[in-house]
Amino acid sequence: MTGVVTGQGVDGGVWGALWSRLAPTGPPQVAGREVLVVGVAVVVVVFVPVAWRLVRVGVTLVHELGHAFVGVACGRRFTGFVLRSDMSGHAVTVGRARGFGRVATTWAGYPMPGLVAALLAWVAGTGYAALAVAVALVLLVVALPRVRSGLTFVVVALVGAGLAALWWWRVDRVQAQVLLGVAGVLLVGGWRHLGAVLAAGSGPGSDPGALRQLTGIPALVWNATFAMVLGGATWVLWRVLIG
Repeated sequence: MTGVVTGQGVDGGVWGALWSRLAPTGPPQVAGREVLVVGVAVVVVVFVPVAWRLVRVGVTLVHELGHAFVGVACGRRFTGFVLRSDMSGHAVTVGRARGFGRVATTWAGYPMPGLVAALLAWVAGTGYAALAVAVALVLLVVALPRVRSGLTFVVVALVGAGLAALWWWRVDRVQAQVLLGVAGVLLVGGWRHLGAVLAAGSGPGSDPGALRQLTGIPALVWNATFAMVLGGATWVLWRVLIG
């Protein structure tokens, strides 16, 4: 399915235009050659140093928003987040200093690229890619007032503009290909970020180090949970690609 979906059965005007860009359709048929092209693009983006330096901030963005939105879901207050030029970052949530909410919020960062990758891969094979793009755009709009640096604003604005264009000029096969590509980048990027924290050690400034301080459970165990989630996401993406 390559055409733009029209809003049949819905009044015209603004609401009709919006519905035509949200309405589910049959699963778009992404050919094997297109999957191969997406796979090659992901490899280039992730393993070519120049491309990775530009793109890895997107993985950090998902990591930090993972902290933020899980924190909000646990009853904490999301006050701001920062992405740095070295592609690190931090998100600030306010709430109890200890307890389940603090632990879940701290844990959510490293697994989140994998979880989002699995969701995007699954959505790419359904008729809900357009809705997924719209939801991602809304989440970025909600996060935008909480940016706390110029670089963070630029990154969020650029990602949001890309999502808005992908959603407004809706072409189902293109959306599916982009979602698969983003899923691949997030998944491999998630593994790379986990490898980096393992190589650097789990000091008190790292997420697994903070989790050790909060719970008394060794950082190695927390790193293992991150790897388990990323492994499950890898399996989901693989099943989508071969299915």
